[in-house]
Amino acid sequence: MTDTPQVGRDQRRAAERVLEATRTFVREVNPGRAATLAMGLDSRLDKDLGLDSLGRVELVARTERDFGVAIGDEAMSAIETPRDILRAVLAAEARGRGWAPPEVSAVTLAETGDLPVAARTLIDVLGWHANAHPDRPHIRLYADDNDGEVITHRALLAEAERIAAGLQARDVKPDEAVALMLPTGRDYFVAFFGVLLAGAVPAPLYPPARLTQAEEHLRRYAGVVANCQAGILITVPEVKPFTRLLEAEVPTLRETVTVAELTAGGHAFVPVARGPEETAFLQYTSGSTGNPKGVVLTHANLLANIRAMGEATRAASTDVFVSWLPLYHDMGLIGAWFGSLYHAVPLVIMPPMAFIARPERWLRAIHRYRGTLSAAPNFAYELCLKRIDEREIAALDLSSWRCAFNGAEAVNPDTLERFCARFAKAGFRRESLMPVYGLAENSVGLAFPPLGRGPVVDRIERDTFMRSGHAVPAAPDDAHALRFPACGHPIPGHQIRVADANDRELPERREGRIQFRGPSATSGYFRRPDETQKLFRGEWLETGDRGYFAGGDIHITGRTKDMIIRAGRNIYPTEIEGAVGAVEGVREGNVAVFGVPDAASGTERLVVLAETRSKEAVRGDMRAKINAIVTELAGEPPDEVVLAPPNTVLKTSSGKIRRDATRELYLRGGVGKTRTARWRLMARMAFAALVPTVRRSVARVVAGAYAAWAWGLAVLTLIVLLPALVLIPFESARWASMRAIFRLLARLAGVSLTVRGLENVPPRNRPCVFVANHASYLDGFVLTAAIPRPFSFVAKAELGEQFL
Repeated sequence: MTDTPQVGRDQRRAAERVLEATRTFVREVNPGRAATLAMGLDSRLDKDLGLDSLGRVELVARTERDFGVAIGDEAMSAIETPRDILRAVLAAEARGRGWAPPEVSAVTLAETGDLPVAARTLIDVLGWHANAHPDRPHIRLYADDNDGEVITHRALLAEAERIAAGLQARDVKPDEAVALMLPTGRDYFVAFFGVLLAGAVPAPLYPPARLTQAEEHLRRYAGVVANCQAGILITVPEVKPFTRLLEAEVPTLRETVTVAELTAGGHAFVPVARGPEETAFLQYTSGSTGNPKGVVLTHANLLANIRAMGEATRAASTDVFVSWLPLYHDMGLIGAWFGSLYHAVPLVIMPPMAFIARPERWLRAIHRYRGTLSAAPNFAYELCLKRIDEREIAALDLSSWRCAFNGAEAVNPDTLERFCARFAKAGFRRESLMPVYGLAENSVGLAFPPLGRGPVVDRIERDTFMRSGHAVPAAPDDAHALRFPACGHPIPGHQIRVADANDRELPERREGRIQFRGPSATSGYFRRPDETQKLFRGEWLETGDRGYFAGGDIHITGRTKDMIIRAGRNIYPTEIEGAVGAVEGVREGNVAVFGVPDAASGTERLVVLAETRSKEAVRGDMRAKINAIVTELAGEPPDEVVLAPPNTVLKTSSGKIRRDATRELYLRGGVGKTRTARWRLMARMAFAALVPTVRRSVARVVAGAYAAWAWGLAVLTLIVLLPALVLIPFESARWASMRAIFRLLARLAGVSLTVRGLENVPPRNRPCVFVANHASYLDGFVLTAAIPRPFSFVAKAELGEQFL
């Protein structure tokens, strides 16, 4: 069927509307650039137009509203250019009028009574639930149009055992790392527990958001896979073809498999005993792909944290946890999934992209399934404020939500207030919002506020705090006060302290380094003794954060490594970055503030690096505004304001600013330089992988040739030489001949045979017993060559069935 002229005109008009919408949006986030911006249907939204993942989703959402259509999640995740938006719009279905809340689904289950209090491992926890209530729904995979797929405790255990059997058939050994690069879904859950049941150690990795990013994504994670020494990578079929270069670059990586391949063989599962002090999984911290830091967490660590958080929140099996958090991150993996598993709480879960694409899904799921527990970083609450309209809010009922955790990144006091105010009309209660504090090095949770208190923000004198670190409460009319949310008290069984540079504990309202200890604390970073040494201060561990106590609550002021000391004042980047991001022409969320050593003054220079697309003519005015803002907040102007092109400020996979890495980029003079083209990057990677690939290929050829030679010798021995021994009339002569043949065979095969202690062997006329460990089915050959007298074998019955 060919297009009619009218269809062609409609498509051209649609293309013009998409381009105009893109120009308008880019003009908003990058003012002053519209006149000089060369934009076409094939412009890359990220590299050419400077839009990050949230910006891309916002542009698509606006286009949907403009055209009155709803683009599917799969189509949205593949969008990289305006042309992709156009195709998605033309293929999309018309959007309905508003949102009609579905009938509330009763997923709240009956109280289970007991909990697996005697469990010593996560495996014990799953086994206990599978035995106590096998058909109780454990996980519900959220779907817009139906009740979604349900995984029971029995099903999770049974499918995990099949995965474990498939791994054992591939010679996965206890304590060997297995990398998981899977999206949120059934495969992830069964694969994770399958690895645990096999006695191996899961290492969850961030999956590529789009297939076009797969090669570059795998390249970035090569260091992580090499650090954990994974023998197997479990991923989706679409990514598997891209893993050959990764296998070439990581010597330990034997195979890349899918869940379907692991379960296809019908192998028998052999249970593996695991103890509480053995490693449960490796949690690679955000931003550590180039310098991998895998936090070692044991089963005992995890269960201690889960139980303590459960006590702090009074978690019960009548709760419902709703989550979109990624399962490669501790907050989603431990806080949402493992916590729900232990307490028999139904978990309603969706992929992170489902939330990013449509934030209303998160709140709809809480409304629909009467969610009581849910957690998210601060940006998620902010995204709900920006993207969910009043009609949607009017249709929501959030009155069931009793614990709304805000953590994993800096908590913004303004976000707390605005979220409480706006969503109160949907039944959200202020006392439900809970700023919390935690870190991977303590499994996940470390501090929780009292239930039902609501957010508390401490206002302190700016100048006093920046000069002395003393958090003095500010007067009510102090317009320049600093504000820090209270993030709660240490969870049961754990301790937090604030220490000075000499590790001396500081009193309340004195800022210093936050340290912790407790049963959830890691033993260190996997195969990183250098980083592990930095982590410990005697029996205390460093969080890497700074803060102070007030009223028993810990208040987080910033990262230790990010604090800038300038002219005796402590300057924290977060507040400055937010204020500079609001300057016209600056890309909001793409500002990095850091200090660099100044040998001349003996202090640090304050550098503000801000992304922009504005023309050179207006940059002078932008610098003046930035200088004024920094002077007001820090007391002095910055030493340098760097206006850089989009995609200069480096971030983690979860969107946090990597100030250290951006500082290094600045010091290397890499700001503003064009990044290496993708084909050059892949060519370098292929070349770098060539040498180890050739080396392994040669090793395989040599090993194959040796195997052929050894088997040839064995066949010659079995077919020609051993039958000839029957013709020798005397037993002693036959033994001597066999001994000589086997020694010759060992020399020809290049096997060195060393025998010690023959002087202890009695004469042939005296009996003796040799006791040996069974090493292989070649024991007979080896012992005959080694022992200078005839003997008989006494061995386990199954050896009698072996030909050798």
